Amino acid sequence: MSQKEPWRARFAREDELVEQLQSQLTEAAERRGQALLDGLAELHSVYAVAKETGKSWTAVNNAIKKYKTT
Repeated sequence: MSQKEPWRARFAREDELVEQLQSQLTEAAERRGQALLDGLAELHSVYAVAKETGKSWTAVNNAIKKYKTT
């Protein structure tokens, strides 16, 4: 029977991983928002960007708005 790693060590490791992933998610969302803005500049409408990406108009519009406010 192998001894389990102490819960405090497991928690600390996983907590660090969560922080890293949250940081990566924030950075990816910013890059995605910029890409959608570039698409908007090219295609001239949120609807056209949504159609091109296969996302809903609402999802694209919200992502653009969120990016523009950061």
